[in-house]
Amino acid sequence: MITGASGSIGAELARQIARFSPASLILLDQDETGIFWISREFQERFSKIEHHSVVADIRDEQKMRSIFERHKPEIIFHAAAYKHVPLMEIEADEAVKNNIFGTSVVASVALKYGAEKFVFISTDKAVNPTSLMGATKRVGEMICEM
Repeated sequence: MITGASGSIGAELARQIARFSPASLILLDQDETGIFWISREFQERFSKIEHHSVVADIRDEQKMRSIFERHKPEIIFHAAAYKHVPLMEIEADEAVKNNIFGTSVVASVALKYGAEKFVFISTDKAVNPTSLMGATKRVGEMICEM
């Protein structure tokens, strides 16, 4: 499963993972249009790979539990994040809700449902952060270390 699958990092992860012919791939994002386009790309370029497109907010714990219950992902690449530093300085509350609380939900649900691997996609801005966005990603790293 890839969260943030329609974003620049998540979409590229999906393409690279597809090269290894996974049994199934869950493409999850809150961006309905983005999921539409990455799903369409997969239908055209990777038609032999079973994939499921899911529109969901990673902060919605009940929905995330439902997704894990239904699909039972073994490996999670958590790329869903707000990442644009100047914008996140203005929309600080959204950065905290998504990058911290959303990460906490995905990580805890993955643990509860016995995922084998959880890969958190972070940023160099999380090292000695000087921006709010970097700080939220650093907290996300700390959540995943627990």
